Amino acid sequence: MAVQWVLVCHGLVTLLVVVSFLCGQWPIFQGTFIERIHFFLTSGAYDYFLRFVGAVFGSKCSNAVLSVEYYCCDRPNPILQIFYLGILSMTYYFIVKSSFAYIPGYYLSGIHRYTSLLAVAVGILLFLLTSFSDPGTINSANVSQYLSAYPYDNIIYAEKECSTCKIQKPARSKHCSICDRCVARFDHHCGWMNNCIGERNTRYFMAFLLWHFLLCLYGTVAIGLVLAGRLKELRVVYILTVYYGIENSFLGLAPHVAQWLLGSYNTLILIAVFLAIVGMLLAGFFGYHAKLCLTNTTTNETFKWQEYMSWQRKLNEAKASAAALRASISGMSSDRKPLLSKWRAFFQRSPLQDGQIVQNNVYDKGFVHNVVEVIYPLSSRPSFTRPKLKPT
Repeated sequence: MAVQWVLVCHGLVTLLVVVSFLCGQWPIFQGTFIERIHFFLTSGAYDYFLRFVGAVFGSKCSNAVLSVEYYCCDRPNPILQIFYLGILSMTYYFIVKSSFAYIPGYYLSGIHRYTSLLAVAVGILLFLLTSFSDPGTINSANVSQYLSAYPYDNIIYAEKECSTCKIQKPARSKHCSICDRCVARFDHHCGWMNNCIGERNTRYFMAFLLWHFLLCLYGTVAIGLVLAGRLKELRVVYILTVYYGIENSFLGLAPHVAQWLLGSYNTLILIAVFLAIVGMLLAGFFGYHAKLCLTNTTTNETFKWQEYMSWQRKLNEAKASAAALRASISGMSSDRKPLLSKWRAFFQRSPLQDGQIVQNNVYDKGFVHNVVEVIYPLSSRPSFTRPKLKPT
């Protein structure tokens, strides 16, 4: 029984660490212990480690650690790509070793031995497509086409030159400091892919997220059916009710069935829990990016809009404060005005509400057009490279 509780605690701790690391910065966790764990995992622990290395081994060792950090985080490198392939191959290896002996089974046919391999192969193919495809690199040869394809909105994008590439920056583009190139319709730099996600490969990235979510769902359901089949084949419920006299109800049988499964198939259960957790995270990540695609927005633009609206909000507050100050000064010098009813003052519109800030995304051209633009990027269309005719 002690082993089962260790496995349960291990699963809960793993879930807490994964959720805290990936989702701890979300607004829903603000001010909670999950946010504090996220801060410790992402920056606090590393700062303590640097201080420890500097105090014990000196500045040369701490500089060496910073050099490794620069290579891992600030330059293109295949570390996370290798890590992904390692996770995928080891997970599939453990699934094969622990579950293929029971396939075909009571609920699963033998074809799942081959469909599972095919599903993993498709996932690797999408990974390679996203990793090694051109995200939409902007250079002197195609900058004019991108300038025509994405006009400036003069809100979050205005005409300017890239200080590194020395070419004009089209709207929606950004110079990636890691890849050292300007990328059209830049979304973010993905360390797992060792590549930027931009105008030309967002479709592969979305397909990668969706497929891996379905892959995790498939694995979780398949393992669940394997375990359900073992319960049926070994007649566990019959033995518990007839020979041990346990009440034939869900509440009566569930603890004993769970104990038997943890004792007999703990590896399969751990894999299923791992796949379920990763699947939920992938579903959330895919949902977030799907929403961006449906509104023709990028992750980079989301931050730009937040900065712009925050600046506008502060500007409106400053204007309202200045107007209130002028009104109070003029009120002191003029005749005394009749007092405003408390009810009227309660329902009176706030000066800040008069200047509501609206996000005006000029690139959002409707659900269908936005989806087509992701699936069939502008730069891959014949009209993109066709020279524009000048009016006579």
